[in-house]
Amino acid sequence: MATLVILAVGVFFLGMGLYALIAPAALVRPFHLGAGTPEGRSEVRAVYGGFGVAVAAVLGATAFGAGSVRPGVVLTVGAALGGMALGRVVSRLAEGRAAPSACYPVWFYCAVEAGAAVLLLTLAR
Repeated sequence: MATLVILAVGVFFLGMGLYALIAPAALVRPFHLGAGTPEGRSEVRAVYGGFGVAVAAVLGATAFGAGSVRPGVVLTVGAALGGMALGRVVSRLAEGRAAPSACYPVWFYCAVEAGAAVLLLTLAR
């Protein structure tokens, strides 16, 4: 079961990462962010693309071996996802009431990040 959770989170990161590398403007469009310049697309490709693919690779290696580093990898990725979800909550508190349209993508991704964080942090024990 632990391996399936690690793989599922890895697939999520891989999908996000590849999408960001291929179509950076499309990835950030639901958040009303722009990637209309080469610099903007580079940033999306680096932060969402490269980072996402790297995390997927580490999770994949952890799922299929790398036993000695498994707890550390799972803890690190779980903590990162928890931080992302927390950042969304803090942002919502700082910005005030959200428009109904914020349910997707903001709260959807908050739920995905928080859920994955809980699962991974539970495995890290």
